[in-house]
Amino acid sequence: MNRAAPSALTSGSAKGVVISITLSTSSLSPSDRAEFWRDTVSRTFFPLDVEFHEAEPSAATITSRRLGPLRVSAVTAGPQQAVRDRRMIARDGEHHLTLAIQHYGTARLEQERREVFLEPGQFALSDSARPFVKELPGKFGFTAFHLPRTALNVTDAELRAVTATVMSATGGCAGVVAAYLGSLARDAAGVAPETAHQLGLTACDLLAALVREQHGRFVPEDPEGNRAMLVRIKDHTLRHLADPELSPQAIAAAHHISVRYLHKLFEGEATTLTRWIQTNRLARCRRDLARHSLRGPGVASVARRWGFTSAAHFSRVFRAAYGMSPSEWQAAVRAGEDVQAPASGAGRR
Repeated sequence: MNRAAPSALTSGSAKGVVISITLSTSSLSPSDRAEFWRDTVSRTFFPLDVEFHEAEPSAATITSRRLGPLRVSAVTAGPQQAVRDRRMIARDGEHHLTLAIQHYGTARLEQERREVFLEPGQFALSDSARPFVKELPGKFGFTAFHLPRTALNVTDAELRAVTATVMSATGGCAGVVAAYLGSLARDAAGVAPETAHQLGLTACDLLAALVREQHGRFVPEDPEGNRAMLVRIKDHTLRHLADPELSPQAIAAAHHISVRYLHKLFEGEATTLTRWIQTNRLARCRRDLARHSLRGPGVASVARRWGFTSAAHFSRVFRAAYGMSPSEWQAAVRAGEDVQAPASGAGRR
């Protein structure tokens, strides 16, 4: 593997095979690293404003190789933030896509009015034609697959649906694509340029298939898409009401959207997601407690059955919803009393 001097980014082939080029700031003084790293990042991908989260930037490395239309770059560095704003987009004029698979450390990506958080083994797509912020709060390593927009035969609508969404490297179409890209990053250095070009084209085809497969999960600008997403989220939530770990974070992750947008979807519902979950849990508890059999379920077991982990909390929210405690409700129903929920009660169905 060649180590290029910290002054220029080069690529090429030697003896008929694709070679890797490594650029590192390790030989530079901490005071010189920042400027060189900013230049290296912008040359490797596209113009970016890099801000460091440490007084003296840690040593950082980019190892890149070209595979046809695809540039594969392994990046390791210390905590920092990369910003691409409208000024850079207007000045640059080029349109590229970058898919980054996180290996260690975490990342926060904000684009298309979405905010997602990446853990090791997850990946996301960013689009150079639209402003974005990528924050890496600690030491990190990821592999980036960088390609021109024209290499991906998908529509803008399909692309917008996938940009800045979290995908997992395990299972489904995303797992297949991640496995191929991972093997490409590890094993393609020694192949002939012609073969490398074909492997890069195959990667682009797989990425296009992934974009189309993910399309429709969430399109912020599309009201119909938002309504369809809300229906899917409600269905998913109702099927998991019994899970005490059900949370906005878990629901958002299951649908590959940010928690912020999950809450935004409920703004037109005259309630919040948390309250909607509680309302439906209480309704099912009320139904189960109303069973007439004297051997019907006890209050504690009903609460646990529908995801309440604290008996005291369950009793408080039940009383707030129905004007009496769960035990009082159950006793009144068994006594044959005509008990009705308050007209505005949270348990109203």
